[in-house]
Amino acid sequence: MTHATHHHHPHGGAHDGSQDSTEMDWERLGPYLEQEAEIEEPVLEQAAQWLHELLAPTRILDLGSGPGVATTLFARVFATAEVTAVDGTRALLDRTLARAHRLGLGRRVDTRLAELPDALDPGTVGRGDLVWASKSLHHVGDQRAAVRAAAELVRPGGVLAVAEGGLPERWLPRDTGTGRPGLQARLDAVTEDWFTAMRAELPGARDEPDDWPALLAAAGLEPVGSRTFLLDLPAPLDAAVREHLCERLARVPEMAGDRLDAEDRAAVERLLDPDDELGLRRRPDAFLLRARTVHVARRVEDGAEA
Repeated sequence: MTHATHHHHPHGGAHDGSQDSTEMDWERLGPYLEQEAEIEEPVLEQAAQWLHELLAPTRILDLGSGPGVATTLFARVFATAEVTAVDGTRALLDRTLARAHRLGLGRRVDTRLAELPDALDPGTVGRGDLVWASKSLHHVGDQRAAVRAAAELVRPGGVLAVAEGGLPERWLPRDTGTGRPGLQARLDAVTEDWFTAMRAELPGARDEPDDWPALLAAAGLEPVGSRTFLLDLPAPLDAAVREHLCERLARVPEMAGDRLDAEDRAAVERLLDPDDELGLRRRPDAFLLRARTVHVARRVEDGAEA
């Protein structure tokens, strides 16, 4: 998936295998994506515990698994399940296997090399009792078709969990002390414009309201519910999280193009300046607040498993 260069967009979130990855520097981006997912691990933990209340899967598919943070978390929470990481980048699948072995989970974690939407094929990845798709289905041009195909990966009685949406994250006060107040809201608007343009360029792109429960129901699944989970890292942030936010913020001006005016560009430069007291690395009021929504639906009809 993608964040500012089609492998990281400023909404935050993890990689998926939906884009052409040949031009990416995975030696650099792999650790970055792993750290991003590790920062969000408390949210993944909350979501996994909710799913644990709903079912006891024997096989889990993690679609667009990236560096495997969610993969290994599911292997830990569901202690008897086999977990398959599905991604379009071999280097990230290698990181997943290394992480699984490091955590003592290697015997229950395997990988499948498959790009979206090809990964949404039971013949490619098999089926699971729990199919997890986090910030990956929106990188398929036809989201309705993507949800329908992902639903076909779910065994009878199993669930599809789609982690999409939430609220724009916050890590700065409204008035940062540099430039006009409301910088983060304007960065949100730039991000939405970029995201809309990215969606329009996808193969087979189709306008579709982001009503994920309705899309799940249209795919023949029975919606179980939606829950939003909060990542709340209060000020003062530790140095590693600050550095990660700086790396993300540094991508915004290039992504924004002429949608970011000179005053806001200057404010971003000050926030990135390691010697500036108002910069992200030094200011005492920097925090991280993020809300992620997970939509779950169950396959209830009879059918043959694969």
